[in-house]
Amino acid sequence: MYLRHFALREAPFSITPDSAFYYPHEGAQAALNTLLVALRSGEGFVKIVGEVGCGKTVLCRQLLKSLQGDFVTAYIPNPDMGPNDLLHSLCHELGVKVAARATRNQLLTALHACLIHHAQAGRSVVVCIDEAQAIPVRTVESLRLLSNLETEKRKLLQLVLLGQPELDVKLQRPEIRQLLQRITFSEYLGPMQAQRVASYLVHRLATAALDEATDTGVFEPAAAAAIASFSGGVPRLVNVLAHKCLMLAYGENEHRVRLRHVRLAALDTPGVARQPPRWRRWWNRWTQKGAPESGL
Repeated sequence: MYLRHFALREAPFSITPDSAFYYPHEGAQAALNTLLVALRSGEGFVKIVGEVGCGKTVLCRQLLKSLQGDFVTAYIPNPDMGPNDLLHSLCHELGVKVAARATRNQLLTALHACLIHHAQAGRSVVVCIDEAQAIPVRTVESLRLLSNLETEKRKLLQLVLLGQPELDVKLQRPEIRQLLQRITFSEYLGPMQAQRVASYLVHRLATAALDEATDTGVFEPAAAAAIASFSGGVPRLVNVLAHKCLMLAYGENEHRVRLRHVRLAALDTPGVARQPPRWRRWWNRWTQKGAPESGL
């Protein structure tokens, strides 16, 4: 592909979540700080809601990396399962051996014993549930029961829920209001600000660079600004556009991504913001100001 052409050791704009490429723009860093403060304070439930493609999974993996050595962690990437299946998954993540046909009470008892063991050793346990909007309503009861695992002094288990805005809608349902009341910290993860996109592109290129001689200024300012406009600052769309731009530049044997590359990439990318033609933008500005009187 274009890796050798741009002196890269790996694809810089893959949409596969990779904490090595984590970029601490304002929204992502605020969410990470909230998580770290809440978890180190011993809070039980924490919630992060983010738009599609805004980096919730990367944030989750960066959180897990940040907690290494201080916490025992578990990660459940797909909670769309029944109540007992969720408890089974959690047992598996924490290394708790249970029978395949264990009852809910047996699963909770085994988990409680595991958590007590970690607490006595001075270790806190954090479970991150990604795509939490997919949790079936009937399974939410299992989460509520997990929140009851505590001593007189502290929670034995801390839960981080990361999901799309539909998670907030689900939590408003009357039958699961008890879970909503247990969420003590909440943060929103949105798109990057437009002015951050250029430095985001440089950051990804630098992370994937083959060596110090790699040119990380591949994207011209006009191209970076166009990517910010077409993507709306959504990291996933930025990555898709940037990848296609590098392919186009490589195909032309160029070492710079120019505005025309971005426009071509945008035409081939579903989900990006479609910019109106120049005459339409001029017309909109002219009519908003009011047409000049003809004098007739």
